[in-house]
Amino acid sequence: MTSTFRTLTVPLDAETFPGGLPSFLVRDDVLCWTRREAGLVGFGEIARFTATGPERFLEADIWWRHQVLEADIEDNVGCPGTGPVAFGSFAFSKASAHESRLLVPEVVVGLRDGQAWLTQLTFDDGDLTEAGARAALDRWLRSTSTNPGTSANPGTSVTVVDDPVPAPAQAGGAVVRPLPLAAGATLHTGSLSEEDWMAAVAAGVAEIRTGALEKLVLARDVVATVPTGVKAAEVLRELSARYRECWTYGVDGLVGATPEMLIQVEGRTAQARVLAGTLDRRDADGMAGSPLEFAERVLAGSEKQRHEHDIAIQSLTTQLAPFSEAMNAHSEPFILELPNVWHLASDVKAELAEVEGHVPTCLALINALHPTAAVCGTPTTVAGALIRKLEHLDRGPYAGPVGWLDAAGNGEWGIALRGAVIESPHTVRLYAGCGVVDGSVPETELAETWAKFRPMLESLGISS
Repeated sequence: MTSTFRTLTVPLDAETFPGGLPSFLVRDDVLCWTRREAGLVGFGEIARFTATGPERFLEADIWWRHQVLEADIEDNVGCPGTGPVAFGSFAFSKASAHESRLLVPEVVVGLRDGQAWLTQLTFDDGDLTEAGARAALDRWLRSTSTNPGTSANPGTSVTVVDDPVPAPAQAGGAVVRPLPLAAGATLHTGSLSEEDWMAAVAAGVAEIRTGALEKLVLARDVVATVPTGVKAAEVLRELSARYRECWTYGVDGLVGATPEMLIQVEGRTAQARVLAGTLDRRDADGMAGSPLEFAERVLAGSEKQRHEHDIAIQSLTTQLAPFSEAMNAHSEPFILELPNVWHLASDVKAELAEVEGHVPTCLALINALHPTAAVCGTPTTVAGALIRKLEHLDRGPYAGPVGWLDAAGNGEWGIALRGAVIESPHTVRLYAGCGVVDGSVPETELAETWAKFRPMLESLGISS
C-alpha cells in the first residue's frame, strides 16, 4: 500500500438525483454538510486525525497539509469540494476532554451550482476508475449502516438525570411547557436544572454590570431517550427539509442544522454569517401586523438585541482584519427567517491577504476567529472563564467549528448550533445557548433555549 492519498473525481449527472444531496442521507454513519440541495456527503473512513487542547486547529491544519502535499489527485471537475476532502468537528473549549477530529471518507458525493461529482479516496495502489468509484458508492448505499453513537463513542456511558423537565415556567408572559413526547421518548434535565441555569444567567448579568465583560453566552443541555432508537439519517433528512436556509451537518455522531457560518473560503475570498439577537416565532401569535413586521419591530428596534449583535460583528471583524486586504459587512443587520425563530444577521466578506507568502488556510483562520462573541462573549478570556464557572458543562463539540476542507484550501465551517450529540443508540444530548447582556432576563433566556431546542426535538419525533 502507498503512504499517500490517491483520489479520483468524476462528474455525475445531477438530474439522476432530483432530491439533491439529502437523497443520499440513507446511512446513520454518513458524513454530511448540506444546504438546500447542495453540499457534500461522505461515506466510509480511510483516515482520521484527533487532537485536544489549545493547538487543536493548528495541529489538524499541519496534519491535513502533510496528507495532501504529495497526494496523487486526478480531478475531472475542479471546483471547491473536489479532490481530497476531510470533514471535521472541533471542541468548543481548549480545556475540553472531547477529541476534535478530521475524518477522511472513502467516497464523497458533491453538488454545487447544478454541477455534481463523485470522489473516491484511497491509500491503495490499485487503479482508480470511474466504474470503480461508482461501484464503491453503490456498495455504501446498499450496505447496512451502524448507529454513530456506537461507532463514534465506544464504551460511552450516559449519565441521565432522572428528574423530568420541571413544571411550566413563566417567560416574559409566555408559558414554557414541558414538551409532549412521541414514541415513548423521555426528556430529562442535563447538567443544570432550569432553576439553576436561570440562576447562572442572573449571575452572569451581575458580572456584566460590574464592568468585567460586555457579553456572556451561556449554554444548557437536555437528554432525550428514544426507546425505538436514534436514527441519525432520519434526523439529518428532517433537518435538511425543514431548515433549508441552515447548513445541515453530521460528523461522527454530531448532528444539527446551523444558521451561522463561521468562515467559508473559496480561493482568496472569505465569507461569514454572524447571528446575534433571537426571537421565537411563536411570540408573534396574536400580534398586530405581519409576522415579519413584528420581528423587525421587536428585534431591529430593540437596543438590547442590537447591542448584542454589534458586539458579535465587532468580534469577528476585529479577528479577521489581520488576514484581510479588504472587508465589508452589512451596515444594517437583516432579519433571518427560520421555521422556529428569527435572528438578526449580518454577512461579512473579506479578500484574504498573504501572510508570510501564503494565503491563510481555513483552519488557520478558525484558530484566529474561534470562539467569537456570538458563542462565547467578550472579552473572550473573561467570558470563557465565567462560562466554565457557571455552566457546569463540557460543551464538547457544541458551538465549536464543524464543516469540511479540501486540498486547495477551500472549505466551509459553521458553528455547531441547533445540534446534538448521539451518545448511544437510544440517547442523544441536545444543546442550546443564549447571549447574555445587561438587561437580559433569566426567564426570557430560558424560553429562548426551548425555541432553539425545537429543531432537534422535532427531528427526533418529539413534538413541540
